[in-house]
Amino acid sequence: MDIVYLSLEHRPGTRPDSSAEVAEALDSLWAHATPGDGLEHASARNEPGRLDLLLFLLQADGTEAEDTTSRAAALVARSYRNSPVLKSRYLPPAPAPSVSGR
Repeated sequence: MDIVYLSLEHRPGTRPDSSAEVAEALDSLWAHATPGDGLEHASARNEPGRLDLLLFLLQADGTEAEDTTSRAAALVARSYRNSPVLKSRYLPPAPAPSVSGR
């Protein structure tokens, strides 16, 4: 199992609602996860100006950490695209980092 850290930056002027925000973000991730994502567990925490996410993903046979990071980034991006709640609260997620030397 691999653990991937990602964060979503709050839109300027939004006021975090820690009581509901974490649950809504996690619900969105689970609603948009596919079996290929390998999501086993997710946690979130509000921080000033952002929401931190820890995604626990099963490592597919023969994959490397970069693939796990890409799958996590794709899941967050998919959830963001399809969730009006995430779109209204956060800036678009940063694209997955590219791996140099490949």
